[in-house]
Amino acid sequence: MGRQLTGRVVLVTGASRGIGRRVAEKLARLGAKVVATARSESELASLVGGIRAAGGEAEAVAADLTDPQ
Repeated sequence: MGRQLTGRVVLVTGASRGIGRRVAEKLARLGAKVVATARSESELASLVGGIRAAGGEAEAVAADLTDPQ
């Protein structure tokens, strides 16, 4: 992940905590527009807020990818 990702859109699953959160933050720092998904709306809101506060772009989609509905 050593190159700039300006103008790219990335989807990060499991983004509310742990490795997924760190990946989302790193990709945002590299210029990607991050679409973060996880089950926890409040933790996603925290992630998106942090990315935006740092000047990045992010959106949250609360979802359980194991549930087809």
